[in-house]
Amino acid sequence: MQTSSRPPATAKVPAAARRSRADEVYEQLKRDIAEFSLVPGDRFTENEISERLGVSRTPVRQALVRLQQEGYVEVLFRSGWRVLPFDFAKFEQLYDLRMVLETAAAHRLCEDAPSSQTPPHRAMLDELAAIWLVPVVRRSTDTAQVSQWDESFHCALVEAAGNAEMARVHRDVTERIRIIRSLDFTKQARIEATYEEHAKILKAIRAKRGDQAAMLLRAHIETSQAEVRKITLHQVHLARQAGR
Repeated sequence: MQTSSRPPATAKVPAAARRSRADEVYEQLKRDIAEFSLVPGDRFTENEISERLGVSRTPVRQALVRLQQEGYVEVLFRSGWRVLPFDFAKFEQLYDLRMVLETAAAHRLCEDAPSSQTPPHRAMLDELAAIWLVPVVRRSTDTAQVSQWDESFHCALVEAAGNAEMARVHRDVTERIRIIRSLDFTKQARIEATYEEHAKILKAIRAKRGDQAAMLLRAHIETSQAEVRKITLHQVHLARQAGR
């Protein structure tokens, strides 16, 4: 008699699958908020989300608790959940922290290394240059791609600075602002400006001009911060005008 090859009831596979589904639900709901399929003020129930996404309530609840901890939704007593208005004061603080971390990283990247050594971040700078220091005709116009490249550009600068704790905090900040940061690339002019600004930052770091690189980074982040806030308010208005 052959024994069954199926895992016993106590196996961890189902739990892992539930965690994976919870991650998928979390990412989908976060996209819904970022794209204003769910507008600040919207109310919904766990059952509605379960039916729409074709999953059980368990991963939905896990995803919503995670979004609640991040300040995107709140639970309502006996009446489901509500999408919270964007907390611009919190985003301002996160952008300020991002600015401190990235300008400090720029200074560290410009510090002189012993002449007998190749700077450990040289390869990283070459990789970034292959994306951002290209002729205009080779620039990407794909908003999703440029948004991803922009995030990778800033994370790479901080990671290359060599301070693991600084990089960890920066990754956390990056995750928390991602939902609105991508809105900075909804206009072609902002994509073009990002290419120009990143190119200047890279050239300053390569030339070991720490003060200039930090100044350029600060101006770049401040501009992005202002554009994101303006675009977000505009997108919320359009979403509500569309019948919400």
